[in-house]
Amino acid sequence: MSTQPPSAPVAEPPPAGWEEARSRVYAVGLAAALPSTPRPLAEADGHTLAEPLTTRTDLPAFPTSSVDGWAVRGEQPWRVVGRVLAGSTPAPLTSDGTTVEIATGAMVPEGTTAIVRIEHSARDPEGLVTGVPRPRPEWRLPGEEARAGEELVASGTPVDPALIGLAASCGQDTLQVRRPPRAALLVFGDELLTSGPPADGRVRDSLGPSVPSWLRRYGCQVRAADVVGPVADTLPAHVAALRSALGTADLVCTTGGTMHGPVDHLHPALEALGADHVVNTVAVRPGFPMLLARVTSDDGRVRFVAGLPGNPQSAVVALVSLVAPLLAGLQGRQLPVLPQVTLAEPVPGRGDYTHLALVRLDRATGTAYPVRHVGSAMLRGLAGADGFAVIPPGTSGSVGDRVRVVPLPLLPGERTW
Repeated sequence: MSTQPPSAPVAEPPPAGWEEARSRVYAVGLAAALPSTPRPLAEADGHTLAEPLTTRTDLPAFPTSSVDGWAVRGEQPWRVVGRVLAGSTPAPLTSDGTTVEIATGAMVPEGTTAIVRIEHSARDPEGLVTGVPRPRPEWRLPGEEARAGEELVASGTPVDPALIGLAASCGQDTLQVRRPPRAALLVFGDELLTSGPPADGRVRDSLGPSVPSWLRRYGCQVRAADVVGPVADTLPAHVAALRSALGTADLVCTTGGTMHGPVDHLHPALEALGADHVVNTVAVRPGFPMLLARVTSDDGRVRFVAGLPGNPQSAVVALVSLVAPLLAGLQGRQLPVLPQVTLAEPVPGRGDYTHLALVRLDRATGTAYPVRHVGSAMLRGLAGADGFAVIPPGTSGSVGDRVRVVPLPLLPGERTW
């Protein structure tokens, strides 16, 4: 019979501070940033610049007319000696008192002293042109917008249609970019219904339909086939589902099972896969039992698992706290600077925990109003909110306080904040 005393349970490490967790996951994402590749302009939308965008020539590359009119030399009246259309190289104006008709965007002939708008000109029966030029020149000078080789857009910038158009105007045919991360979602919980109203002790799954849309707003690719669940509440089912999802995804999000209850199998499943925890619980309310783990395959490929709590609002807190900074790092983007707002009403603190309080923003005044129905299992408040006000540990928010806010992710191109 053994005389050894029973071993004491291993103490869980304290939760990471919210600021620390956010910085930590961004750093590991950046260290595992997706590889860059050249993409044709028409295929680059939604990617992220892996190199700065520079221009191959001056912009404009040559003097171009801003209006339809007459490129003139010397004093009026002017004798018409030709026409210049966009896309052609004109002969120089060599004699005073001469002019050529010129189209918007056409190259301005050498020797031009002014451009007269067509609506400000007249032509007499002998064909001579008269008119009064505006005081400011009506053409664009070479390099007015940019000089050859100038950096116009920094690496890490999301590629959108405006950037694609700028790249084309710079003479670029391809962009060196990082592709959008591929994400998958595993929904855990035998108690969940996937259709119809809640009944008989079972609740409707609200995260399976919504989390993929949040992930897409953070720049991820999520296919319908990448959303799996509910996954059976057994350890083998969890391990199999995670292994399958990690085969193609850069990030696998899971819902529920982040604690150590009788059917919470996420931690032992991660252990079976050889994962290491980047963050295991965060000192934030709501959303405390969130986690981020890293899985490295034999070939060195790094993938991530984000454990979102099962309560819906807590899951969204985990998305904005851990998933958003991780995805910024994976795409080589900057960690977003959180904007500030003025509280219109008091917001309580949560003791030693950061409080992420749902607020709606009055954009005209830059003030934030707390919303109602904000329990961790509720979604009504979230549906009317613009983001989360950040109330640091040991503090509370008073009327008039300036506080940071974590915006809810928007559609690409929306820049409300």
